Amino acid sequence: MKSTIKKALLASALVPCALSSANAADLRMSWWGGESRHVATQEALKLCGEKYGHTIAPEFTGFSGYLEKLTTQMAGGTEADLIQVNWPWLPLFSRDGTGFADLATLEAVDLSQYPQADLDGVTVKGHVQGIPVSTTGRVFFFNTTTLAEAGITPPTTWEEFFGAAEALRDKEGEDYRLFNAVAESAQLLVSLAVTQKTGKDLVDPETNRVAWTPEELVEGITFYQRMVDTGAIQSRQDEAAEGNVKLYEKQAWAQGKIAGSYEWDSTYFKFSDPLNEGEELTAVPMITFEGAKTQGVYRKPSMLLAVSKNSDNPEAAAEILNCLVNEPEGIDALGVTRGLPASQVALERLEGAGEIKPELLKAHEIMMASEGPAVSPFNEHPELRATFVDTLEEFSYGMVSAEEAAEYIIEGANDVLSQFD
Repeated sequence: MKSTIKKALLASALVPCALSSANAADLRMSWWGGESRHVATQEALKLCGEKYGHTIAPEFTGFSGYLEKLTTQMAGGTEADLIQVNWPWLPLFSRDGTGFADLATLEAVDLSQYPQADLDGVTVKGHVQGIPVSTTGRVFFFNTTTLAEAGITPPTTWEEFFGAAEALRDKEGEDYRLFNAVAESAQLLVSLAVTQKTGKDLVDPETNRVAWTPEELVEGITFYQRMVDTGAIQSRQDEAAEGNVKLYEKQAWAQGKIAGSYEWDSTYFKFSDPLNEGEELTAVPMITFEGAKTQGVYRKPSMLLAVSKNSDNPEAAAEILNCLVNEPEGIDALGVTRGLPASQVALERLEGAGEIKPELLKAHEIMMASEGPAVSPFNEHPELRATFVDTLEEFSYGMVSAEEAAEYIIEGANDVLSQFD
């Protein structure tokens, strides 16, 4: 494996310049990933470098340690010209929108290939801080084989959801559950409920504080408890007693005895592949409350590619960036090594080439068609998320009331947010 990467690295370092003009530039690009991404990215850099006459030195690692290295480089102004950045890191590196070059000012970057909602997710204080390489979000998956055998259709409202949960148990037995929700998924379902009812994301972008009132969050927490009390999902205690096994590793999931979940659209095959023969998993549109203010889709850039504000050749870096995400050379070489591309031209090209499986595309299209407020990167700040998840678990065990849990979550989240004022 190492020899393969070394060979690819050497090959990319020897990219010939197609242009002999003064426009030629020596650039660097840094990213994390596995071997397939490393090889594909180096091939894309080679082709895009030849197209524009630039030489791009690759700098790649695994995910572990990448943030620490990038933090050191950013602090010293020694980061690469092109940088792969995890979306939740935006507040760390660009609190005021000046951490990276503003792509809206670089002519070579075609921002028209991206929905405005996607660009909003990488825009800080009016400055476009990167290209959303791929967009991912939570969708509802249901085992339609299990539902059909019980005479149930996938629910479209939450009242239908609770009715379907009862009907499934009545038809198939008490060991059947309509849904799965633990840890992060449970927290995101609480957030979904509050967002649908209020129309607000967890974080108010204007005040940089929690947008929900304690009363609104209490409603979301009690909604989650209703799922437990009605048997729609398994209790946290029962999950722990079973060893907190991941859903896709559970026999009950493989057998269709757990009939649905709320997962990332990009993970469709992680959950469909373990199903027993004859069981079919289907992505369905958002389940909502009657009178909801929004569908509340949790959609985000999975990562972004940014241009360093310290680059000596920002326009050259922008040419390579655009080639990677919007032009045939980069699109074909990268394929889906960074997920389904957010660029419309890239998605259409790969779909036309048969590079995207229809089940995955369906889940992605449902997610993209759903609407909701812009999701703040602070939703995934590790301290903020840990406070939310841990407090919800304490509530599940009866250690705190819904009111106390809401107060703890809001106070803890605001403590984190205040560090970025």
